[in-house]
Amino acid sequence: MTSIVVLGSTNMDLVAYVTKAPARGETVTGRAFRTIPGGKGANQAVAAARAGGEVAMIGAVGADDFGYRLRDVLEHSSVDTDLLRTVEGPSGTAHIVVDDEGGNAIVVVPGANATVTSLTAGDEALIATARLLLLQLELPLSVVVEGAAHAHARGVRTVLTPAPAQPLPPELFDVTDLLVPNEHEAVALTGRTDPHAAALALLDAVPEVVVTLGAAGCLYVARGAEPLTVPAPRVRAVDTTAAGDTFVGALAVALAEGLPMPDALTRAGTAAALSVRREGASISMPYRTEIDAALATPESLENDPV
Repeated sequence: MTSIVVLGSTNMDLVAYVTKAPARGETVTGRAFRTIPGGKGANQAVAAARAGGEVAMIGAVGADDFGYRLRDVLEHSSVDTDLLRTVEGPSGTAHIVVDDEGGNAIVVVPGANATVTSLTAGDEALIATARLLLLQLELPLSVVVEGAAHAHARGVRTVLTPAPAQPLPPELFDVTDLLVPNEHEAVALTGRTDPHAAALALLDAVPEVVVTLGAAGCLYVARGAEPLTVPAPRVRAVDTTAAGDTFVGALAVALAEGLPMPDALTRAGTAAALSVRREGASISMPYRTEIDAALATPESLENDPV
C-alpha cells in the first residue's frame, strides 16, 4: 500500500532575494537569484518523503529543462513519479520575491499543471491504494474535486490545502476530511476576520480543520471536540516559502503512521520550523532524522540556522 499520494502541482521556483520587497511600480536591487524546484504538490510530496513517508506523485511537468529537473528532485527524494506526466510545452513556474525578514510574495504561472484536468485509470488505481490523498489548488479545480471524490468513496483520507485561496464548491467540501488553510486562507474562505472564528465556521463544511498561524503555531478544531492550539518552536526565519507545505507533508506522514492529532501537529510544526531556517522550498525541507533530533532537543531550534 502506498501510504500517501499527492495530486498536485510541480513548478520551478524563480526566487529573487531582496532587502525589502518592491511596492507597485517600484524597482529594487536584489542580492541573489536562484532557480529551485517547487510547486505546492511537489513540495508536499518531498516533505512527506523526507519525513519518512512512502509517497507517490500525480501531476505533470513540461517537456523542457525545468521538467527534467523537477522530476529529478522528486525521484532523488524517493517519491514515486511513475504517474507524473510529461506534456508538450513549458513546466509550471513560480516567481517569488523573498525579503530579509523571511516574508515572500509569489506569482504562479501554471504551465503543464493546467493540462491535468481529469484522472486516468492509473491515477484512480493508485489513489485507491493510499492511506491519505494530499490536494492543493494549483491544478484545475475539476481534477481536484474528482480526485477527492474518488479517494473519499474508497475510504482514503483526503487532506486539502486551499491554496491559492479561492471560493470552493460544496462538492469539494463534501469530500474533504481535513482542511489545512493558513490564517489568511481561512479568513478568505469564511469572511471571518479572526482565524479562530474562521476555523470554527469551517466545521460547517468539513469534519476537521487545522489553521496554520505562522510563528504562533497552529489551531486544530474538529466536530465534537475542544479546539486545540499547538505552539510553534521558536526559530529565526530565513525563508518561509515552503513552511506550509513542509507542515502538511510531515503531518500526513504522522497521521498515516497513526499518531494522535496533538502529537502529529507537534511533529509537523517542528518540521516547518526546521524548514524556515534555510533558504529555498524543497531543498529546505528536513529529513526524518532531523525532525526526530529537534523533537528530542527543542532548544536546538533556537540556535542560528544551519
